[in-house]
Amino acid sequence: MKLIQTNKKRLSATIAGAIVLVPLLATTVSAAAVTNDAATTFMGEMLDILGLVLIAIGGGLGIWGIVNLLEGYGSDQQAAKSSGMKQLMAGIGVAIVGVVGVEALKDFVDTLWE
Repeated sequence: MKLIQTNKKRLSATIAGAIVLVPLLATTVSAAAVTNDAATTFMGEMLDILGLVLIAIGGGLGIWGIVNLLEGYGSDQQAAKSSGMKQLMAGIGVAIVGVVGVEALKDFVDTLWE
Protein backbone atom coordinates (compact mmCIF):
# COMPACT_ATOMS: atom_id res chain seq x y z
CA MET A 1 0.00 0.00 0.00
CA LYS A 2 2.91 2.33 0.74
CA LEU A 3 4.21 1.86 -2.82
CA ILE A 4 0.84 2.94 -4.26
CA GLN A 5 0.82 6.03 -2.02
CA THR A 6 4.32 6.94 -3.24
CA ASN A 7 3.31 6.51 -6.89
CA LYS A 8 0.25 8.72 -6.39
CA LYS A 9 2.45 11.42 -4.88
CA ARG A 10 4.87 11.18 -7.80
CA LEU A 11 2.02 11.36 -10.31
CA SER A 12 0.58 14.42 -8.56
CA ALA A 13 4.00 16.07 -8.49
CA THR A 14 4.51 15.35 -12.20
CA ILE A 15 1.16 16.84 -13.18
CA ALA A 16 1.70 19.88 -10.95
CA GLY A 17 5.16 20.35 -12.43
CA ALA A 18 3.82 20.21 -15.97
CA ILE A 19 1.10 22.74 -15.15
CA VAL A 20 3.64 25.14 -13.61
CA LEU A 21 6.21 24.59 -16.37
CA VAL A 22 4.06 25.75 -19.29
CA PRO A 23 3.53 29.38 -18.18
CA LEU A 24 7.16 29.56 -17.09
CA LEU A 25 8.36 28.44 -20.52
CA ALA A 26 5.92 30.86 -22.18
CA THR A 27 7.41 33.73 -20.19
CA THR A 28 10.97 32.60 -20.89
CA VAL A 29 10.39 32.28 -24.61
CA SER A 30 8.66 35.65 -24.81
CA ALA A 31 11.57 37.31 -23.02
CA ALA A 32 14.19 35.64 -25.20
CA ALA A 33 13.83 38.02 -28.19
CA VAL A 34 13.05 35.30 -30.73
CA THR A 35 10.83 35.81 -33.71
CA ASN A 36 7.13 35.26 -33.24
CA ASP A 37 7.07 32.42 -35.79
CA ALA A 38 9.80 30.45 -34.04
CA ALA A 39 8.28 31.03 -30.62
CA THR A 40 4.77 30.02 -31.63
CA THR A 41 6.08 26.93 -33.38
CA PHE A 42 8.05 25.93 -30.29
CA MET A 43 5.15 26.58 -27.92
CA GLY A 44 2.71 24.78 -30.20
CA GLU A 45 4.91 21.69 -30.32
CA MET A 46 5.49 21.80 -26.57
CA LEU A 47 1.77 22.08 -25.87
CA ASP A 48 1.04 19.19 -28.24
CA ILE A 49 3.49 17.04 -26.29
CA LEU A 50 1.97 18.18 -22.98
CA GLY A 51 -1.48 17.22 -24.26
CA LEU A 52 -0.25 13.76 -25.29
CA VAL A 53 1.41 13.24 -21.91
CA LEU A 54 -1.75 14.22 -20.04
CA ILE A 55 -3.89 11.96 -22.22
CA ALA A 56 -1.47 9.07 -21.66
CA ILE A 57 -1.43 9.62 -17.89
CA GLY A 58 -5.22 9.87 -17.83
CA GLY A 59 -5.58 6.73 -19.91
CA GLY A 60 -3.21 4.79 -17.68
CA LEU A 61 -4.98 5.97 -14.56
CA GLY A 62 -8.34 5.07 -16.10
CA ILE A 63 -7.17 1.57 -17.01
CA TRP A 64 -5.76 1.13 -13.51
CA GLY A 65 -9.14 2.20 -12.13
CA ILE A 66 -10.99 -0.31 -14.33
CA VAL A 67 -8.70 -3.10 -13.15
CA ASN A 68 -9.31 -2.18 -9.50
CA LEU A 69 -13.04 -1.89 -10.13
CA LEU A 70 -13.21 -5.33 -11.70
CA GLU A 71 -11.07 -6.75 -8.92
CA GLY A 72 -13.47 -5.28 -6.38
CA TYR A 73 -16.47 -6.83 -8.11
CA GLY A 74 -14.68 -10.19 -8.43
CA SER A 75 -13.82 -10.46 -4.76
CA ASP A 76 -16.78 -8.41 -3.48
CA GLN A 77 -14.58 -5.80 -1.80
CA GLN A 78 -16.27 -2.46 -1.35
CA ALA A 79 -12.98 -0.61 -0.83
CA ALA A 80 -11.52 -1.86 -4.13
CA LYS A 81 -14.69 -0.89 -5.99
CA SER A 82 -14.63 2.57 -4.45
CA SER A 83 -10.98 3.22 -5.19
CA GLY A 84 -11.36 1.82 -8.71
CA MET A 85 -14.21 4.20 -9.46
CA LYS A 86 -12.23 7.15 -8.08
CA GLN A 87 -9.21 6.24 -10.20
CA LEU A 88 -11.36 5.81 -13.29
CA MET A 89 -13.00 9.21 -12.82
CA ALA A 90 -9.63 10.87 -12.11
CA GLY A 91 -8.19 9.31 -15.27
CA ILE A 92 -11.08 10.60 -17.34
CA GLY A 93 -10.61 14.05 -15.79
CA VAL A 94 -6.89 14.17 -16.54
CA ALA A 95 -7.52 13.04 -20.14
CA ILE A 96 -10.16 15.77 -20.56
CA VAL A 97 -7.68 18.36 -19.28
CA GLY A 98 -5.21 16.98 -21.83
CA VAL A 99 -7.69 17.55 -24.64
CA VAL A 100 -9.69 20.64 -23.65
CA GLY A 101 -7.28 22.40 -21.31
CA VAL A 102 -4.31 22.22 -23.64
CA GLU A 103 -6.35 23.61 -26.54
CA ALA A 104 -7.45 26.52 -24.34
CA LEU A 105 -3.83 27.04 -23.31
CA LYS A 106 -2.80 27.06 -26.99
CA ASP A 107 -5.35 29.78 -27.69
CA PHE A 108 -4.06 31.75 -24.72
CA VAL A 109 -0.45 31.45 -25.88
CA ASP A 110 -1.45 32.51 -29.40
CA THR A 111 -2.98 35.69 -28.00
CA LEU A 112 0.28 36.43 -26.19
CA TRP A 113 2.21 36.50 -29.47
CA GLU A 114 -0.21 38.81 -31.29
